[in-house]
Amino acid sequence: MFEEASEVFDNMFKSSFPLTFIVFIPAVLILVSPLPTEAAHEFTVYRMQQYDLQGQPYGTRNAILNTEARTVEAEVLSRRCVIMRLVDFSYERYQKALRQSAGAVVIILPKNMSTMPQDIVQQFMELEPEMLATETIVPVYFALEDDELLSIYTQTLTTSSSQGSSSAAEVLIHTATANGFQMVTSGAQSKAVSDWAITSLEGRLAGTGGEDLPTIVLVAHYDSFGVAPWLSYGADSNGSGVSMLLELARLFSRLYTYKRTHAGYNLLFFVSGGGKFNYQGTKRWLEDNLDHTDSSLLQDNVAFVLCLDTLGNGDSLHLHVSKPPKEGTTQYALLKELETVISSQYPEVKFSMVHKKINLADDTLAWEHERFGIRRLPAFTLSHLNSHREAQRSSIMDVRSVSPSSRHGVGEPPAGPYVDLRKLSRNTKLIAESLARVIYNLTEKGAPGDLQIFTEQMQVQEEQLSSMVDWLTAQPRAAQLVDKDSSVVSTLEYHLGHYLKDVRRHYVKADKRDPEFVFYDQLKQTMNAYRVKPAIFDLLLAVCIAAYLGVIYLAIQHFGVLYSVVRRITAPKTKQH
Repeated sequence: MFEEASEVFDNMFKSSFPLTFIVFIPAVLILVSPLPTEAAHEFTVYRMQQYDLQGQPYGTRNAILNTEARTVEAEVLSRRCVIMRLVDFSYERYQKALRQSAGAVVIILPKNMSTMPQDIVQQFMELEPEMLATETIVPVYFALEDDELLSIYTQTLTTSSSQGSSSAAEVLIHTATANGFQMVTSGAQSKAVSDWAITSLEGRLAGTGGEDLPTIVLVAHYDSFGVAPWLSYGADSNGSGVSMLLELARLFSRLYTYKRTHAGYNLLFFVSGGGKFNYQGTKRWLEDNLDHTDSSLLQDNVAFVLCLDTLGNGDSLHLHVSKPPKEGTTQYALLKELETVISSQYPEVKFSMVHKKINLADDTLAWEHERFGIRRLPAFTLSHLNSHREAQRSSIMDVRSVSPSSRHGVGEPPAGPYVDLRKLSRNTKLIAESLARVIYNLTEKGAPGDLQIFTEQMQVQEEQLSSMVDWLTAQPRAAQLVDKDSSVVSTLEYHLGHYLKDVRRHYVKADKRDPEFVFYDQLKQTMNAYRVKPAIFDLLLAVCIAAYLGVIYLAIQHFGVLYSVVRRITAPKTKQH
């Protein structure tokens, strides 16, 4: 009976080869079919800057990401998403990923930057301009660290490090059995934003005593800048300058309210947009006032323009000028009054004048006063920074304000730039006293250098400075994110309107034929990390399935022989007599 069954099965499978696949392949597929892909983690990522300035492209030019994750320790990074933590980041590692044609780079930042060592923060701040200096083809993203993201990084690091093992077999086995992560962004490819309007604000306090009064212009740009727009909060640069300008507007509006302190100077306040993009808002404002109108305070008698930039820390003040002021001019009077107030009232402050000529061959201007200097208006910038090349002027590390009571400890300031409200308040009073001495001509009237005007009811309000800096640093203020309907613009407009007259907006849009600046979208996206097996696992699985089917096919084709062998092995031995 068994011999007959063997012949039947043998003939059936030999004559019907497709029946073999009908019977066995469904079973194989059911047994080896993988589980559905699991979304391991979903998190927000912030893309590196992408913009064009004067026809020159800057930053990353790509936004789409769909590739397997690796750390920089892996030997092969081509078409992989390279994950790096800030603590391990270096420009050499970043360049290694780009040289090996990585598919993308994701840099993980700690949520609390105060936990980072000062040297690491300083190193990254200095690298930000280098990362933006040239065009980068691959997408570069930043993410804030959490437990899930840290777990993904740790697992990916283990997988990447194993590729350096001495045994090829160990590498193959570990690679095939380890879990990998496919990093996928949800957004589309980036494209240029058309008709983007940069908004600036103007307000004034009119002087008394005549028609052709001299005008003092106070300027501060409100936008921030860093390697990633959505992470650019700009506490010191230039949240401190804007907060100081608003406090000066409050102080002098009170002086101009009373007849006996209403001075013979017009005070013009300008909060400019696009400061980090070659001061586009200031450029258009000057064009509107000097080229496109017959009546403007800027066309008449401008005493000087004082730009406020990065004034929230330090015990130094530097007056940056393109042309040293001549003796007998109002600009020279301000220089001398600053020296007088500092020597008499704030001897701990070191004051100097920094002379730098305007270099029109550079793609970008050094300081905002150079925009006015090009139009032959006497101007300078006051800052606690000695050079326009200081890294903290354009860093995502410039994120918070710090009051003396919230310091981490004596002699232990937090990592990265910060605003010391006590020093911001001191600098505000120092500048207010100096301006008042110029406006009221106190030195020529014989007033002593230690005379203080802003005391008691007229004193600088540190609480107001604190609330303004805290509000400014509560949201990113990159120029690409602040449109004409932004709460940043409307709130600044409200505060200016509270103290000044004739507050109005000025807009600048890029020329469509020959744009000076171009912004791009897709700066903030959602990234998914899917848990997957590596590609080598699919290859090994295919080999195993092929081997399994091959063995089954041979067994079926030679079923009679196999049956005879099995029967011979399992048959009971007969005893010989």
